[in-house]
Formats: sequence, C-alpha cells, structure tokens
Amino acid sequence: MPPILEIRGVSKKYRLGQIGMTSLREDVERLGRWCRAIGRGTAAPAAQEDQRDFWALRDVSFSVQPGEVVGIIGRNGAGKSTLLKILSRITEPTTGEIRLRGRVGSLLEVGTGFHPELSGRDNVFLNGSILGMTHAEIARKFDEIVAFAEVEKFIDTPVKRYSSGMYVRLAFAIAAHLEPEILIIDEVLAVGDAHFQEKCIGKMQEISTKSGRAILFVSHNVPTIRHLCSRVVWLKDGAVFEKETRPITEKYLLEMMPKEDNKGRYHNDQFKLTLDFVEGQDGRQVDGLFFGQNYSLVCRLDCRLPSRRAHLLLEVVDINNEIISSICSREEGTPWFRLDQPNVFRAVLGPLQLFPGNYTLNALVFDADTGACLVDAHAVAPLRVLGACLANADASYHNKHGVARLCSKFESIGTS
Repeated sequence: MPPILEIRGVSKKYRLGQIGMTSLREDVERLGRWCRAIGRGTAAPAAQEDQRDFWALRDVSFSVQPGEVVGIIGRNGAGKSTLLKILSRITEPTTGEIRLRGRVGSLLEVGTGFHPELSGRDNVFLNGSILGMTHAEIARKFDEIVAFAEVEKFIDTPVKRYSSGMYVRLAFAIAAHLEPEILIIDEVLAVGDAHFQEKCIGKMQEISTKSGRAILFVSHNVPTIRHLCSRVVWLKDGAVFEKETRPITEKYLLEMMPKEDNKGRYHNDQFKLTLDFVEGQDGRQVDGLFFGQNYSLVCRLDCRLPSRRAHLLLEVVDINNEIISSICSREEGTPWFRLDQPNVFRAVLGPLQLFPGNYTLNALVFDADTGACLVDAHAVAPLRVLGACLANADASYHNKHGVARLCSKFESIGTS
C-alpha cells in the first residue's frame, strides 16, 4: 500500500528581518545568474547563502502509512510548526516535494480556520466546505460534532465570544469528525482540560484503528506520545531523526536534561549533599547501572542547621518527574544522625529493579523527633540505567512494560 503522506527533501528558508519580499537589486542579480547559466548551457548556480537566511527545515524526509499515528517532537524552534504549516498548505516549502493522497484536516492554533463573526454552527459548515464536503455530508455529522465539543448551548453564538477551551473543543471535533484522510494536531490540545484531552486521545485512537486515517500529533508531552504513537519523528535544528517511539523519546528526554557532570551535587547556604560515587557489587566505582545488579550509593551530607536528630530520604524520580521509589534511613532501621557534623551514608540498592532509562535523585532531610521536613532538594544527582544484564529477561520487554519490576513469582496451582 502506498504511503498516504510522503515528504521528500523538504526545506524551508526565511529571510530574517524581511517580510515576503526581495529588493530589486536581488531580483536583477538572480536574473543575471540565470541568463549567464543559460548562455553557457549549464545549470543556474545556487545563490550564496546570506547571513540573514534562516533555514527552519533542512532536507526533511519521511512517510506516513494509512492508519498510522506518528508523533513529532522537538525543542521550541526546531521547525515543528513550520512543517505542519507546509503540510496544511499555509506556506510553501523552499525546496522539496510533498505528496498527499487525501484530504488534510489540521488543528494548529486556537482560532485557526474560524471566522470570529460567524457562529459555531456556521463555522462547522465553513470548515466542512473547505475540506470539499457537501452540505448534506456536513449535516449528517453536525449533531455528533456538537455533542463531542460540548457546546450545545453556544452553537449559535459568534465564536469570538468563545473561551480558548471552547475554541479548541469545537475545532478538534470538526477536524476529527469531518473525516479527512490525514489529521494534523498541534500542541493546541494542551489548552483543553484533562477530561477533554482524554476524549481527544480516545478519538484519535479510534479514527486511526477503525477508520484507517493517518494522524500527525505534535506534543511536548512524552507520556502521551508514547501512549498514542507507534513511531516518532524528532526534529532537531531543522533536520529529522526517525525511529520507534520508546528509544527515540529516551534520547530526546536525555537531551532535554540539564548538562551536568556525573557527580551529583546540591547545596545552599545551610545544606550540601554530594553523591560521591556509585559502587558495584564488587566494590568498584561504576558510571552506569544495569537492571538486576546490586549497587551502593555513597553520599556525603554537610549541614549548618541547628543541632537536631534527623533521617535521610532519597527519592528515585523518572524523567517525567514522577516518583518511582524511595529509600528512607528510618524505615531501613538506620539510627538517626546529627545535623551539626558531616555525615557519610551508603544506600544499598539491590537487586536494582529499574528498567533502562534516565532517572534522578531527590534528597529530603526530616527531623527525627517531629517528622518535619527540613530540606527538600530536587534533582540532586542523575542515575542512568543502561540496560538489562544477560542473566535477566529480554531487555526489549523492559522497554515496553513500565519503569520497574515487582518482586513476584508465578506458579501453577491447577486447572479450573
């Protein structure tokens, strides 16, 4: 089956400080180069790149199959919105070719494609007409669109009086229900509340699996990308990197992390915590961790707080800032320590049950007598789990089934 969308060598150049025009001198120089090239019987020479030229996209190529949901990620300014505007035919590429086999419905920015003076009802029919649908085809979908958007009471109100959330709900409902073969959704869904975002994700899954329509989904929300998309395109400095969802989002999130050295440090005027090193089960220092192995974290704690008895809590946090697990000196039976003197701790982790990925440590210090939190330090040190050791289960399983493994045992107890 041929791809429903093909992007071949697409580049987009903008001229900084200039709005849609060139000078007469530049036009004459360009014409002169063409004339000289034709006279010599050669191809026209490429113009020298001006320092004012900015390439938002450079030689981007990928394809999308019917029914495929492809995520697009990248830093702000990486070219994501430019690519979507080219696909939506809002702007033209400087070079390259795009082949679309079907209609394109897009949701790029709040209010895009809406006439503010028209009612919600009129805008539904306007957008359907732009997609090439007849009045009767739109009318058959109208009630379903309004119900999904939850704007029944306001459907005859001019959309200029809609809130941003109402705009997005109606715009998504139109784009999803008018059945374009290619649906393009930008980060604009973040405007909606959690309930509506969940409805949108469910609808996108439905139209891709049941209707065989392709979806391009742009988001900075990596958990949603992982949940929804089978493949991810990472735009970086205008270029494209393409791969399966899990490995490429891991690389993307790793690049988003602040660049630090391997030794974790946190300090303020009253508190300093240093992760000196990580020991393997043989007592040697290691840089990376492996699933299923035993490790020890050696930490040094210096405090200038009043003389108190205290306990230390270390939290393991994933790259989405979700707490995965914790280690508390009090729960492990370690005696309290004093805050008016330096302390060195060894926290034993073993066997490590974290699946491959990038994590960080948070450190909290609690008063042993009152339970009050004295210090709450975030991102004290990075932890990187590189993979599974050979004695453990297939590493590909770990990449697809959560972030940690429970200590468990399966046994057969008979037949029903």
